[in-house]
Amino acid sequence: MKDTITVGLLGLGTVGTGVIEILEDHKESIQHKTGSNVIIKTVLVNDMNKPRDLKNSSAQLTDRYEDITQDPEIDVIVEVMGGIDHTLQILMEAIENGKHIVTANKDLVAQHGEKLFEASQRNRCDLFYEASVAGGVPIVRSILDGLSSDRIRKMMGIVNGTTNYILTKMSKEGVDFDSVLKEAQDLGFAEADPTADVDGLDAARKMTILSILGFSMPFNLEDVEVKGIRGLSLADIEYAELLGYSVKLIGVAENDLSGVSVSVEPTLLPSEHPLSSVNDEFNAVYVYGDAVGETMFYGPGAGKLPTATAVVSDLIAVIKSLRLGTSGSAYVQPQFPKQVKAKKDQMTKKYLRLHVHDQPGMLMDLTKIFAEYGISFDQIIQREADKDDERELMMITHQVSEEDFQKAYKDLESLSSIRSVDSVFRVEGGN
Repeated sequence: MKDTITVGLLGLGTVGTGVIEILEDHKESIQHKTGSNVIIKTVLVNDMNKPRDLKNSSAQLTDRYEDITQDPEIDVIVEVMGGIDHTLQILMEAIENGKHIVTANKDLVAQHGEKLFEASQRNRCDLFYEASVAGGVPIVRSILDGLSSDRIRKMMGIVNGTTNYILTKMSKEGVDFDSVLKEAQDLGFAEADPTADVDGLDAARKMTILSILGFSMPFNLEDVEVKGIRGLSLADIEYAELLGYSVKLIGVAENDLSGVSVSVEPTLLPSEHPLSSVNDEFNAVYVYGDAVGETMFYGPGAGKLPTATAVVSDLIAVIKSLRLGTSGSAYVQPQFPKQVKAKKDQMTKKYLRLHVHDQPGMLMDLTKIFAEYGISFDQIIQREADKDDERELMMITHQVSEEDFQKAYKDLESLSSIRSVDSVFRVEGGN
């Protein structure tokens, strides 16, 4: 075992600078835990002329990734630059050259994880990715190690800090979606192009990773049903609270005898549910296991030091594997073939908000359609609308199959008494 582990760092943005900061500030502690001194030798950057704060690090800067992937002195590559295709090419070259990999890139792991894992296993290299899901929350290692003896049935959580910040502000301060999104961008919580966050794609990639790990099946991003929060109105948040719920963007992965369903969508949670109290940019994941029951993992889902902490934790794991001579043995192929649950077997409760014409027989027409598909209701509230001849209806169903609900929804749209179906959300828990 080498006394010094040499690292190449791909990317020197927010997380990259955090990695350097932690390695410098915690140098003695890390050396005590691993038995090795850790040195960052080379850092890949886009702009060599940009001023950089490397603290006390003696790292060299380069704009050529080959200076890292082909350097025989570099043992581990830490990738925090993002990107997919070009980054995949770089990491594949690094693995073929015998480099161990630590990455925070959930897009890459969700889309090309299998290819990377096979290459790392073939070359006896480690590939760790704790920071790719929920930032500083150690959910990946908890599923792989802490819950490895259990059979996981369901994972449900808030895995995107940007959308949770937006929904928290809308709920607590009554600010509309567009205004909160702009504020989140100004504060750095949201990207200039917020599509991946607000349309649910970021959360879907993370749920893909968790589903692969939790259920030991080869899931893809295409297997996740995705609906974001774009267009979600203050009215929905207010009505949800009136019904005893809060609104969160929730990722849900469920596994039972009929298969697995994975989704990301705005969801009504009972106000007393622990996830309802997870606010701002924080993340939380519930895991339900046959043996352990319910466990919850909570913490900051993003940020320089929380995410960098997860990255450095993976780096420590790589070094321990090197010391034990077990490098490249951590990855285990999925045990089961993919089993995607059919729509008829996906059972959930639903929230609907409609604008209807206030005319005789209107409610009878609605209930007739739902009764045809065996759909009953837990709560129904009728309120005056802006126009005198209209009413606004909020309804929460009992458990209904996704297939039956979609058929009923299609029939609803053809009713002359309905002006518009404004919102349809999933509902978790409740009576």
